[in-house]
Amino acid sequence: MASAAEQMAANLSWGALGKATDLRARIFFTILLLMVYRLGTYIPVPGIDGLALREFMESAGAGIGGILNMFTGGAISRMGIFALGIMPYISASIIVQLLGSMVPALEQLKKEGDAGRKKMNQYTRYGTVFLAVFQGWAIAASLEAGGLAHDPGLFFKLACVITLVGGTMFLMWLGEQITARGIGNGISLIIFVGIIAEIPAALAQFFSQGRSGAISTPVILGVLVLVVATIAFVVFMERALRKINIQYPRRQVGMKVYDGGSSHLPIKVNPAGVIPAIFASSLLLLPTSFATFSGQSGGGILSTILAYFGPGQPLNLLFFTGMIVFFAYFYTYNVAFKVEEVADNLKNQSGFIPGIRPGKKTEEYLEYVVNRILVLGSAYLAAVCMLPEILRSEFAVPFYFGGTSVLIVVSVTMDTINQVQSHLLAHQYEGLIEKSQLRGKKRTGPKPPPARR
Repeated sequence: MASAAEQMAANLSWGALGKATDLRARIFFTILLLMVYRLGTYIPVPGIDGLALREFMESAGAGIGGILNMFTGGAISRMGIFALGIMPYISASIIVQLLGSMVPALEQLKKEGDAGRKKMNQYTRYGTVFLAVFQGWAIAASLEAGGLAHDPGLFFKLACVITLVGGTMFLMWLGEQITARGIGNGISLIIFVGIIAEIPAALAQFFSQGRSGAISTPVILGVLVLVVATIAFVVFMERALRKINIQYPRRQVGMKVYDGGSSHLPIKVNPAGVIPAIFASSLLLLPTSFATFSGQSGGGILSTILAYFGPGQPLNLLFFTGMIVFFAYFYTYNVAFKVEEVADNLKNQSGFIPGIRPGKKTEEYLEYVVNRILVLGSAYLAAVCMLPEILRSEFAVPFYFGGTSVLIVVSVTMDTINQVQSHLLAHQYEGLIEKSQLRGKKRTGPKPPPARR
């Protein structure tokens, strides 16, 4: 039988959005900041030769440049101030979280609550600045080597580095503001908007290739069917749950006695969401982004990197798959579903799994269940990200129709809609509480005098 909360969620109407003023303010705030981000992708870095850059990106668009263009919302093709995108922040987050699991001092810091989390965020910001400076200097040097700068020299490099680092830090601030004062996850929404904004141009290019005969009509229809099937599969898997039965015994709190009951602990098949794909893409782009602009002038090492880590190459696919599986496990156990904390919370609430003793045994059982679930979840993520990549490299389909982009768009859309529904449900609860208080006030009044005997 459905609970009262589930019944309210089922009867939730989107017409209530007009009454939820706080939610509307959050949505408008998010849209405003995302518009600021899109405007920033069109502001160029000083000293860039725009004509030479456009010609270069047209030749590099089919390779790693297309991947960079997707994750930066087209800023890399225009060499805008947000050309580095949010990837240095994501890379720094990966490094800090990995160190937090290996370094005892950082591991202890993670257990200190809000103070420890603020300190870890501070280390992540320092790491973001360091990586952004390193990547910005490498890109500036590559731009000079590729002949894409008007006035090469130290001044151009410094101006380019300062602009790119400032753009990345501003994007990081935008993402944090969206998460705190807007709706949805700010970092994921920035990547989501960058992908969505470039899809119309990718569609136009795709259909123009079909009209010119470069891509046959069956391939175009097959790609469209594959995209629709991938979206349906991602929605199905992201909503899939493994429910573990939880029992609560009869207990007494003060003078009240609460009857025992049963509930369930939902575990998603993919608890990490889209994070493993983003993390793996970030690590894959880290070495190859330096080699993109310099091309053959960068020497044998950069040419080798492009040859082995280019899109569709076996080493690229193997590395990408391995990183997706690794981060699916790592992010689940360290962030999304901490089995030790879940077991402790169940024990503190006097809840237990039938046939499993509370405490250490519950933790071991949850770890066993999550490990088995993640086999399916990580395989699903790898399949969604890899299969379209192989087809794309074989049929020259634009990168925006790849599995990673579809996974990010669908997952972020579902997560944002769920947050909007949560805010609407909370608003509906507040309305019911206010009505009940008003009714209670109407019933209150002076008591009638006692009847005379």
